[in-house]
Amino acid sequence: MLNNNTLNKVQKLLNNKNIIDGKLLSDSFGINCIKVKTDDKMDFIIKYYDIKKNENFNAIQAESNNLKYFNNLKINFFPKVIVSSNNYLVMSFISNDRKLPNETKKDFLKAITSIHLCKKKNYGFDFDTQIGGLKQINKINDNWIEFYSNYRLGYIFDLICSSNPMSSKINKKIETIIKKLENYIPKKPESSLLHGDLWEGNILFFKEKFAGFIDPGSFYGHNELEIAYLRWFNPEFIKKNFMEEYNDIIKIDKEYYNYEPIYQLYYSLLNVYLWDRIYIKDVERLLKHIKI
Repeated sequence: MLNNNTLNKVQKLLNNKNIIDGKLLSDSFGINCIKVKTDDKMDFIIKYYDIKKNENFNAIQAESNNLKYFNNLKINFFPKVIVSSNNYLVMSFISNDRKLPNETKKDFLKAITSIHLCKKKNYGFDFDTQIGGLKQINKINDNWIEFYSNYRLGYIFDLICSSNPMSSKINKKIETIIKKLENYIPKKPESSLLHGDLWEGNILFFKEKFAGFIDPGSFYGHNELEIAYLRWFNPEFIKKNFMEEYNDIIKIDKEYYNYEPIYQLYYSLLNVYLWDRIYIKDVERLLKHIKI
């Protein structure tokens, strides 16, 4: 449950609704995520910094702006922002359970493709977004190679090197990939709106039916980057027929499987930096697959 000081602040944000119950859902990266119930039987999700926030980047404000972006586009698969401030984000609760489908279903496919079908000329976003509480730089760029190199793969690689470097053998291989990135990934793919952090934990289901998305870290980029992330986690609901059915709506490049590990490498490095060094083994596996 919220402490008295936080409780009073949140109740004030909710126009003095009386909160009668609360449950901590997560406390990652210094941010608490709590589900609360008010006396009028409404459920809300509240996020706030448990410790002092990063003065250079406010992940809560970034998520709030990102959700409002989807709300304004009438893409109704995300929580609605009820109220937000620099320190608090209050949003609607999407009912969900742990009953996941064991195959791709039309509802999830429609949701993800409806996002990817939103197009723009350039890559990036109007503001920086967050992924795991980390600032995700979204400077507008008309060159996908430069964007992916400078603000995704190269960016997270530099953060690891400056904080806790991996082995020189691994680093040299990644440096080679970054230098020769134009030989690996498409130079000018269509720019699609992305969820930005589309792994199994951010996809909600209720009784095996798609319920919604949470925790976006959006930008406009290559939609296949997001497909690679989904396939990297390999949940049951995308294993069997996902690629074929997705391809019926949005065509997947015939060379996709050749550069898929280059895209997955970014997310693997994110996990090394944000979560656990054990993911270095996954980095090594991907590098072997790339045959660098």
